[in-house]
Amino acid sequence: MEKRNLRKERIGTVTSSKMMKSIVVSEVKKVKHPMYGKFVLKTKKYVAHDEKNDCNEGDKVRIMETRPLSKSKCWRLVEILERAK
Repeated sequence: MEKRNLRKERIGTVTSSKMMKSIVVSEVKKVKHPMYGKFVLKTKKYVAHDEKNDCNEGDKVRIMETRPLSKSKCWRLVEILERAK
C-alpha cells in the first residue's frame, strides 16, 4: 500500500460560489505588525473544487491541497463545517 504525503488543509468562508463546480474560499489571519505591534487582518483567497455544487456563500468549509485542476484551482472541498444562516 502506498503512503500518501501530508496535504495542507485550510479553514475559511466561501465568498463566491457563482462558478460551476468551483468556489472561492477566504482565509482570514490575525498577524501582529512587526514594528508597531498592532494586530492586522490578512486575507488569502483560494479557488477550490466543489464537485457537487453544494456550497453557498457564507458557509464555513475545510479545503485540502490537491494536484492542479485548472490554471488557478489546486484545492478541493473536504467538508462543510457550518452552513450560512
